Amino acid sequence: MKVVAIGADISSNDVSVSDSLIENIEKEIPKLIDLGAKKAALTNITGDDVVISAFVEDDLLETVNKGIVELLKEVAEDLGDLNGISTNLDEAGEGISYAEAVVNDEGYQDVIILGFDTYGGESFVENAANSAIKAAKGMDSVIDVSALIGESREIPGVGFVSSETDDPVVIATVKELEQIAVVAGAMIGAVLGNKNTYLVKRHTPCNVLPGSVLVSATAFMNGNLIDLSIPFENKTRILK
Repeated sequence: MKVVAIGADISSNDVSVSDSLIENIEKEIPKLIDLGAKKAALTNITGDDVVISAFVEDDLLETVNKGIVELLKEVAEDLGDLNGISTNLDEAGEGISYAEAVVNDEGYQDVIILGFDTYGGESFVENAANSAIKAAKGMDSVIDVSALIGESREIPGVGFVSSETDDPVVIATVKELEQIAVVAGAMIGAVLGNKNTYLVKRHTPCNVLPGSVLVSATAFMNGNLIDLSIPFENKTRILK
């Protein structure tokens, strides 16, 4: 089994996602269950970007990926990143972001998902996202981590996108529930070490000075969703 995450800028503006767009996406999520996804949700909302994630059996990967993209097209206020998808690698443009990772076939499926948005930070968002991937790799409690950002890729069931995405998505899958805090802490810490990179709460507008990267962090645990920014903020307060 895998968890997949597809991110896209389909908002009518460059700084936020409207409540109506969120509502329309969430109304359509059950269609992904009908296509065979075990669980699916709107996991990350970062600046003007949304991420839809789903748990899916390997043989239904292409079907569910295609279903996510069709859902995004149906509700989009602006096609934006969806226009970058191509059936030909040479013609692929700046398109949707894609990440996948292996999860446990049995028991609970626990996943950390980071969604990025840029406001003038296109030149270093790749480094920020890859910092999280490298931080998670090799940790004892991590099952799998999504591929490094920065290469053109084929999204199963969807088509090709170029390496130019400026709103990447990162996934790490975790063996045990209590290890989510350990792995997420390492990933978030690595990301925030990059210049002008800020952790934001889910569905926070892009209220930063231009030349910045925003990241949201969620735990998608057997279909249940937690915004990790809130407990991470509390955890990192300096006690006096």
